[in-house]
Amino acid sequence: MNTPVPGPAAQPVGSDPLAATPSPVGVDLLAGLDGVGGRRVTDPEAVLADLQADPEAFSPLGGRPILVVDAASPAAIRVGELGRRLPCVCVAVAEDLRWVPDGVATCGFDILLTDEPGAPRPWVTAPDGIDAAVDALVAATAANPYAAVALVQLLRVSTGIDVRDAVVAESFAYSALQAGPEFAGWLARRRARQSARAAARPGLDPAAAASAAAVPPADSAPAADVATDPTAATTAAATTAAATAATAATVTAATAARAAAAPAVLIERDGAVLTVILNRPRVHNAVSISLRDGLVSAFGLAAADSELAEIRLAGTGPSFSSGGDLTEFGTMLDPVGAHAVRTTRSIPLGLLATGLPVTAYVHGLCIGAGAELPAFCGRVVAAPDTTFRLPEVAMGLVPGAGGTASIPRRIGPQRAAYLILSGLPIDAEQALAWGLVDEIAPRAVMPGASR
Repeated sequence: MNTPVPGPAAQPVGSDPLAATPSPVGVDLLAGLDGVGGRRVTDPEAVLADLQADPEAFSPLGGRPILVVDAASPAAIRVGELGRRLPCVCVAVAEDLRWVPDGVATCGFDILLTDEPGAPRPWVTAPDGIDAAVDALVAATAANPYAAVALVQLLRVSTGIDVRDAVVAESFAYSALQAGPEFAGWLARRRARQSARAAARPGLDPAAAASAAAVPPADSAPAADVATDPTAATTAAATTAAATAATAATVTAATAARAAAAPAVLIERDGAVLTVILNRPRVHNAVSISLRDGLVSAFGLAAADSELAEIRLAGTGPSFSSGGDLTEFGTMLDPVGAHAVRTTRSIPLGLLATGLPVTAYVHGLCIGAGAELPAFCGRVVAAPDTTFRLPEVAMGLVPGAGGTASIPRRIGPQRAAYLILSGLPIDAEQALAWGLVDEIAPRAVMPGASR
């Protein structure tokens, strides 16, 4: 039997008023999913019997927000058909695709895993084997069951509607989760870590330490704080550490002042081509309010210019974008207002409204929004060092920059669900194989490379 691992939602967060109620699943889920031979795979016939006995068994409230079944069983198709309507993550696994009945790939499973190398879409070849992949998905679901289930429910709906409507649907789900216990718990734990770091600084009194932890300066936040989440995989942590080391040199006060005063978005026009460049290199182009507004304005200008024929999107510094600026997380007064802002000043909706061909040039870290936004573009060119990762579920959320609308339209909903729920990174070669990018090219030939 695999050793149970408690998820973040079940960890104590001290006396912080934002501390979340422990997850209704967690350790019990991990222990209860061990099937025959110690594997977390259930016979489809047993799942059907459980559903007949208790239709609400498979849900966060029922304590079983994920089910994993053997895809080689003829009953797997019926489980997939029913699973599409269940409030749980539905996974089918197969060591050898030759034994999988016709129809399993299309009957409704959220994720399809196999050990077979180079498996065709919609299957995901488990990089370290099926058992490790299932363990990762189960642990992620146990840690944040509401976010995990909201993710797959959203993907089931969004892939069948207009992409713009899918962006709006995602915002509804994101706002609901913003008001939930899992995101509150993540915020509380993050603030506790910030307080501990601030208190450890020499010469700071407790009041100053608390103030520094509560409101860190957005443009001077260290890259690691912006680009990582508390459950990052080892590979992602190594990538982030390398990026952090590259930008960790001490800068003078004058340099810091110039960086703070620089526009968050640069716009350059050459004939009929508009180049839009993310310009917060010191924080890996984290998407702050200023960067969001700059992109929305740039796309608005493009939409109004009938002489433009093409847009190129790129970023300065070591990364295209490390995603949402975590120093601004939790600052919106209410989820309803946040939804109104996201759907009024929307980067993806603004990009789509231009009606122009857009090529995204990405490099380094593409985390969260840094992976979601390029996927809306007609063409994506990635540097060899590019890494893509979606960490939102580990924060008790779903992607918030349109990722559940854009990414499944490039790689399919099953692979998108695996990528987002697992939170594991993929490199440029894997992204190319899946269709998340269209070409791998040297960073030196990309816009913004010389800045």
